[in-house]
Amino acid sequence: MIQRTASTIPLQILRMTDGLIINQALCAAASLRIADLLRNGPGDIRELAAAVQVNEQALYRMLRFLAGQGVFRETRSREFANSALSEWLRSDVPGSVRRIALFRGGPYFVSALTGLRDTVATGAPAHDAFERLRQNPEEAQVFDDAMTDISAIWAPLIAHSYDFGQWGSLTDLGGGNGLLLVNILRAHSGVRGVLADQAHVLERAKTCDFWNGLSDHIRFEPTDFFRSVPSGSRSYLMKNVVHDWNDELALRILKNCRHAVPHDGVLLLVEYSVGEENTPSTGKTIDMVMLTSTGGRERTIAEHRELLAAAGFRLAEVILLEGDVIMLEAKPITS
Repeated sequence: MIQRTASTIPLQILRMTDGLIINQALCAAASLRIADLLRNGPGDIRELAAAVQVNEQALYRMLRFLAGQGVFRETRSREFANSALSEWLRSDVPGSVRRIALFRGGPYFVSALTGLRDTVATGAPAHDAFERLRQNPEEAQVFDDAMTDISAIWAPLIAHSYDFGQWGSLTDLGGGNGLLLVNILRAHSGVRGVLADQAHVLERAKTCDFWNGLSDHIRFEPTDFFRSVPSGSRSYLMKNVVHDWNDELALRILKNCRHAVPHDGVLLLVEYSVGEENTPSTGKTIDMVMLTSTGGRERTIAEHRELLAAAGFRLAEVILLEGDVIMLEAKPITS
C-alpha cells in the first residue's frame, strides 16, 4: 500500500482554488473602506470594527487572512496598518484600485465566472452582460466606476506611446466617459477629438469634471457602431471594444469603421495580448471574462490581422504598450 504524504499531494493546484477567497476578502475590505481608515497609521481591531459597524472577531479574521497575503500588516496583536499593497485600496490615492476590486468581487463579475461550467458546455455566456447592466443601475454604476479607474491606469501610457498628433483629428469610438480621449488631447494639443458612444453614455460623460479647457477641441457624437460610425476624423480609436464581441459582430463594427476611415487615415485598436502558448497572461485571464460575460474573446495577432483584413484593413504595426497591452495600427486597404 502506498503511503501518501503531504509532499505527494498537488498543493500547487489546490492553492489556485484560493483565488475566490482572496477576491471576496479584497472586495469586502474595499467596501468597508478599511484602507481609508488606516491612512493615518495603525488601528486597533476594536476601533476599526466600531467605525464600520461590523463584528469585531469576523473583521479580525478577515484582516489576518489578507495580511497573510501581503494586503495590510498586523503590526501588533489585533492591530493593523496599511501595507504597500493595501495603500492602493485607499479611495484618495491616484491610481486607486478600490473601485476595480468592488467590481471584480461584485455580483456582475462573479456570477458570470461561476457560470463557466455551463458556458463551456453551451458556448454561450452565463448572462447577457450589457442587458444585465441596463436592468441593474447599481451594478452599472459599479461597472462604470471600475472602467473609469482602469482607463485612468492606462490612459496616460496610451496617450504618450503613439503620435496621435500626426493625424490632426481623432474619434474615440465606444470611448465611455472620455477619460482616454482627454489624456490624448492634453498630450497632443493640436488634435481635435470626437467622443462617440451611445447617447445615454455621452450624457453621463458630459457631467465629468475633466473637460475644462477642451470645449473647442471636442464634440460628442451619439453613435451605434453596429449601424454606422461617424465620418470626419483621420484617426479612429477603440480601446477594449473589439474584444467584447464575437467575430461576426466584431467584423460588423470594423466594416463600419472602414466606411468612416479615409484612405489616408488609420484605425487604432488597444487590446490585451494573448501571449505565448502555455504561459500566463492578462489576455488569457480576460478571455475567460469575455467568454462568460459578453460572448467576446481575446485574439492573437494573427486573428486580429485576419479579422481586420476581412473588414478592409491591413495590420501595419503592433505596438507593445506595457505588460500584456498592445496597440494595433491598421490602415485601409486601398487597392
